Amino acid sequence: MNNNADHKNTIQFSSRKAASPAFTKLYSEGMALVEETAAYLETEGREEAKKLSRVAATLYAAESMRLTTRLMQLASWLLLQRALNSGEMSEDQVRSEKDKIRLDTNSSNKDVTAWNELPEKFTDLVRRSLRLQARVRTMDDGKDVSEYPSYSQDNPVLNQVNLLKTAFGSN
Repeated sequence: MNNNADHKNTIQFSSRKAASPAFTKLYSEGMALVEETAAYLETEGREEAKKLSRVAATLYAAESMRLTTRLMQLASWLLLQRALNSGEMSEDQVRSEKDKIRLDTNSSNKDVTAWNELPEKFTDLVRRSLRLQARVRTMDDGKDVSEYPSYSQDNPVLNQVNLLKTAFGSN
């Protein structure tokens, strides 16, 4: 990790924010999203993927890999941070492990051919994982994630506003 491009994509732990209620909430939401996504991809998602056109099925497969990679990186960050908070790992141990974590897994452009053919539940999981990634990066940068309300299926308009806030860094 000698060049600056690699350094800006690595994780910087912010211990003062990590023990906060915001981290606890983020941890719970993150791990729940990992479980929900795994369950979906193993059951309903598998069945929905079989019904897709060839182009959409290829996109689904590629995006599924990105989604699972993103969520595993997020889960790793959350677990390392929790281990640091609880004293299970020292800061030096966490620093050594964190170099392996990357929070820059993007998604396909929503304008790509066949994106609109993907199952709605799947694209919702992708959006939520990107939102979680943005919140983790915000916390990692030492900023307060409580200003970004968590994802809620109850209010799609608020969810879109919050996604825009996250994307453009506005409050």
